[in-house]
Amino acid sequence: MQLGLIGLGRMGFNMRERLRAAGHEVIGYDHHPDVTDVASLNELVEKLAAPRVIWIMVPVQFTEPTIDELSGLLSEGDIVIDGGNSRFSNDPPRAERLGKKGIGYLDAGVSGGIWGRTNGYALMVGGEKKHVDHCMPIFDGLKPAGEFGFAHAGGPGAGHYAKMVHNGIEYGMMHAFAEGYELLETSEYVENIPEVIKSWRAGSVVQSWLLDLLDRALEEDPKLDRLKGYADDTGEGRWTVEEAIRLAVPMNVIAASLFARFASRQEDSPAMKAVAALRQQFGGHAVKKD
Repeated sequence: MQLGLIGLGRMGFNMRERLRAAGHEVIGYDHHPDVTDVASLNELVEKLAAPRVIWIMVPVQFTEPTIDELSGLLSEGDIVIDGGNSRFSNDPPRAERLGKKGIGYLDAGVSGGIWGRTNGYALMVGGEKKHVDHCMPIFDGLKPAGEFGFAHAGGPGAGHYAKMVHNGIEYGMMHAFAEGYELLETSEYVENIPEVIKSWRAGSVVQSWLLDLLDRALEEDPKLDRLKGYADDTGEGRWTVEEAIRLAVPMNVIAASLFARFASRQEDSPAMKAVAALRQQFGGHAVKKD
């Protein structure tokens, strides 16, 4: 099957190579001349046979302008897939806007990171069934072999919503491993933390790909001395917590893991300064001063 792919960064480039290895014709466009196959969006559209399928894998701030430009170049019967980390609430208006021109729209949550080229990608797709069915050869080429790795999650927005929840869970799982690691690191009992982590990788109820990656990181840097304790977020964790508030769903672990990322960015926490001041005021407890 033929596919146009916009955005050949860490994810998009590997997706192009995986699909080509599966026998698909992929024409990629990127603003970096060393990886792009065409010089412009217009040339990309011209090289694709109708009905065209174009997958967008660009940073979220460029998604809307890219879709707007494409909408003026595509024809009735074409399909646009947004595989970036867009907010789910943006998808239904996009589907409606493109639908007025006869252009299909799918939102695809994509998980797999830099390992997806080899291992395959988990795909969560939202949109009309007829558009999903048309694009299934592409989805089959990207997903892992076997019965798992793909879901038609629902209508427009469902794919990105499912990926948002996926990433919220990911926040919580990563932070549980992180807290366990810190306790092991602080304890006077455990002397070989990397070996303990390795022991969990088989036969343990906490074995997982994230645990495998933690083991890999500790092999490369046993004390993680080369890293700073700073963790960014790309939005999905915040949106997950916002949805939990909207729907009154208790989400203690995911919310706490999100706030922990915020705390990681503070060299000297104003909140903890206030706690120290209060402890000194009511109890005369010692404080540390600059």
